[in-house]
Amino acid sequence: MKIKIFRHSAGNTAGSLMPILQSLSDDIEIIITFHDDVIGSGAEDADLLVVLGGHPGVYQLDAYPFMQDEIRIIAHRAAKDLPTLGICLGSQLMAKALGADVYPGKAGVEKGWKPLALTEEGKKSPARHLGGDHTQMFHWHGDHFDLPQGAVRLASTDLYENQIYSYGKNLIGLQCHPEVTPLIINNWLVAAAGLAARGEVDINALRASTDKHLDTLIPQSALFLNEWLENTGLKS
Repeated sequence: MKIKIFRHSAGNTAGSLMPILQSLSDDIEIIITFHDDVIGSGAEDADLLVVLGGHPGVYQLDAYPFMQDEIRIIAHRAAKDLPTLGICLGSQLMAKALGADVYPGKAGVEKGWKPLALTEEGKKSPARHLGGDHTQMFHWHGDHFDLPQGAVRLASTDLYENQIYSYGKNLIGLQCHPEVTPLIINNWLVAAAGLAARGEVDINALRASTDKHLDTLIPQSALFLNEWLENTGLKS
């Protein structure tokens, strides 16, 4: 089994989801999208593609043209219904590949811990493991997107309605961050020093919330990913 991971920054990794991916295959390639050959990576027809988060906005294609290559690859995979998981920027690139608009979030930035509200479809999907009755979810984004035509909304928050969505049988996008670990969150909190200095983020409050909620999110994220992989046929 060939697994490809599109990575957009040092601080955005597969985190807590990586051990599950490693249990599936020892043929995992991490493609640094702003440096490596995205088109020549073999991601178009890999058994599984994971597209992680990152700093650029999908509307900044002129400045970051490698994202256009990612969009082409995701669109190709969507047409074939090949297993594809998008997280944060990855979910936005997937939305763009499916024909939806991506834009700066009209409700402002969403950073920190808050629950997901599941739709009726979400309650019947692997996303149910991430619902607010099981865990808080970590959010760290300022952009959002319209729900692609043909996609199914699975979860929302009070600020942004398209937090988790599915397309076809084998594509799923998560605007939120099920993959976070202490290392990932601490990395982002350091990177947010400028936001903290301007009073836009309370670092100590975020640390306290992380101490309270992360130990619950990690096992729930594992339940989500394992069930989704089983549904795609990649895991028995």
